[in-house]
Amino acid sequence: MSSKDKQKVSLPEELTSGYGQTQTDTLAVEHKQESLFIGIPREITLQEKRVALVPSGVGNLTSRGHRVLLETGAGKQSNFTDHDYSEEGGEIAYSAKEVYEKARIILKAAPPTLEEIDMMQPGTVLISPLQLPTITAEYLFRLKNRRIIALAMEYLRDDDGIFPIVRIMSEMAGISAIQTAAELLSTTQNGPGVLLGGVSGVPSAKVVILGGGVVAEYATRAALGMGAEVRIFDDNISKLMRLQNSVGRQLYTSAINPHYLRRELLTAEVAIGAIHAEQGRAPVVVSEDMVRAMRPGSVIIDVSIDQGGCFATSELTTLENPTFRKHGVIHYCVPNLASRVGRTASIAVSNVLVPILLKADGARSFEHFILGKAGLRHGVYTFRGCLTNPYLGKRFEMRCTDIDLLMTSGL
Repeated sequence: MSSKDKQKVSLPEELTSGYGQTQTDTLAVEHKQESLFIGIPREITLQEKRVALVPSGVGNLTSRGHRVLLETGAGKQSNFTDHDYSEEGGEIAYSAKEVYEKARIILKAAPPTLEEIDMMQPGTVLISPLQLPTITAEYLFRLKNRRIIALAMEYLRDDDGIFPIVRIMSEMAGISAIQTAAELLSTTQNGPGVLLGGVSGVPSAKVVILGGGVVAEYATRAALGMGAEVRIFDDNISKLMRLQNSVGRQLYTSAINPHYLRRELLTAEVAIGAIHAEQGRAPVVVSEDMVRAMRPGSVIIDVSIDQGGCFATSELTTLENPTFRKHGVIHYCVPNLASRVGRTASIAVSNVLVPILLKADGARSFEHFILGKAGLRHGVYTFRGCLTNPYLGKRFEMRCTDIDLLMTSGL
């Protein structure tokens, strides 16, 4: 046998029978797109006046083929009637249980109660605020147990890295903080009887603002418009520069130096806390000793209270009982300050949420849409039985899983 015959290897017929023949082309399989089924329950916390979607937003969604189910009276506190919603294609339910059992996406203007969580179906997507002072381990356990995909409104980011809900609420909070301070300084609210802007021959009141973000900007505009003096403190010098350019005039600004801050607080009529943390608790920058040294009857408005507050003496209050006195200083620590103007706040929130929901058109499911958007993933704090927020995991000593790992594993 020649060497050439020795090198020849015979292959089984099943491996060679199809050689040279036309093969079947495999086509991509299109996944069926699903319409969204959104539920809006009526807010049952006494202090919440907002609703997550207004009638015009509902009309925008239903016109694209999505369903919106609202509990009767959901918009009443914001002066929207059931008729307003039904005219825009919204469906009216006569119990909260019906909303929670049928809808796959729940939108709320306030965090759900434990009882509301228990009514949700496993795998429901919940979009609501995450108010850190009121959050408990039991709350997180219930969400994990129900395998809820929970997103915190205030941690949602857009494509530019901006927190849209925080920004629009901050604009209103800044203006409302100055309006509230002006009211609390009057004698009708048991204040010292000081006019915020002053008059000819009488010095204006001094307003100290902690933080140089959006709340500070709009609070500054409102305070200057009323004639008050303004002092702004922030460790981010770029924010202070941007704020001055935005306001269009030279302002008293400073880094958060305890010496300078204490000196200004000693003679201030109003102090506003407006420091926002991207994750976790807001830093405490005003100690109890500083508060004790403030003028009797002066006012603290802690807008940062929804992230724990930046004054050491701050304690959570409600719109029904918004103030308390400590060391002679009036404290106003309502977490949802924008609820004082519920209708405006509802329209603002709806204007942010509706475009997000509409962008899910074409996605296989809303869950896949969330995982595909980095800005939305940033807001997820529980995902199908897993805690995904590092701050909450550390605070409550719970195991935390990176949301990007869950996305990679295809859970």
